[in-house]
Amino acid sequence: MTTTQIAFSTLAFLVALALLFDFMNGFHDSANSIATVVSTGVLKPYQAVVWAAFFNFIAIFVFQLKVAATVGKGIVDPSVIDHYVIFGALVGAIAWNLITWFYGIPSSSSHALIGGLIGATIAKVGAGSLIFSGILKTAVFIVLSPALGFLFGALLMVAVSNLFFKSTPRRMDGWFRRLQLVSSALYSLGHGGNDAQKTMGIIWLMLIAAGMTSTQDAMPPTWVIVSCYGALALGTLFGGWRIVKTMGQKITKLKPVGGFCAETGGAMTLFLASGFGIPVSTTHTITGSIVGVGSSQRGSTVRWGIAGSIVWAWILTIPASALMSALAWWVGRHLF
Repeated sequence: MTTTQIAFSTLAFLVALALLFDFMNGFHDSANSIATVVSTGVLKPYQAVVWAAFFNFIAIFVFQLKVAATVGKGIVDPSVIDHYVIFGALVGAIAWNLITWFYGIPSSSSHALIGGLIGATIAKVGAGSLIFSGILKTAVFIVLSPALGFLFGALLMVAVSNLFFKSTPRRMDGWFRRLQLVSSALYSLGHGGNDAQKTMGIIWLMLIAAGMTSTQDAMPPTWVIVSCYGALALGTLFGGWRIVKTMGQKITKLKPVGGFCAETGGAMTLFLASGFGIPVSTTHTITGSIVGVGSSQRGSTVRWGIAGSIVWAWILTIPASALMSALAWWVGRHLF
């Protein structure tokens, strides 16, 4: 086998591993898209995952690839990337996703991937090749995305309550059961538009490192774009049922009007972040929106202990996945 063949086979393996991560991202984060619409009884779980997966995929026609550019070119210097770094980043992120999925913790697949990329790069060359402006922008939105979700969710709930204060609960329920189909579709569009592009950025980074594309290219190849959106949608279709209960019922009880406000607030945040090319956590965003809706009704309806444990998972995600990816980089160096 020639050196070129070895390089191609390695690249093919890593692309497959990246798409596996993308699939697991959809699987892990599917609860974010469907939890509110399922917990309010608007759709059955199997209907909700088909609905969410469809809108995850058609986000390909809605969003520019600004998030993919940030991940591919704005977190670490592409010149230091090799197959060991990519292997470490993906294995570290996948390991953290599996751990949090097993325990039903709605952590961030996005930040696991960013943490994985950072950890593997530091393991190889130290911190000098990190692009701190991109990392800072991502880190700021760890706080800002749930805060915006909280704000938008709470404001929407207050506005809706004032607009419909003369309506009977039964009439409101009927209206918002229909409207929640729209809000869940918008949220799934935002989920697909932001999350699929993170894996796209990793594959783009691999192709740059392999000399198959250039940092001057405005976008990755079409096959990368389609396969990343497709893998995320398939992952959503299979669903992450362990996390649905936490997202939809344990934080606060939701009715269709609350589900509509939470999903719309989350969608607004995701559209905003994707427009600026910022890779955010859909998990953080929808959790903030749900808490905002609950707190706008009555603070005691929010189970702050559950919300607090989720916040700890957010804080730990980047350092934990970075550590796992550094170990995976070391293993990859010695095994391959």
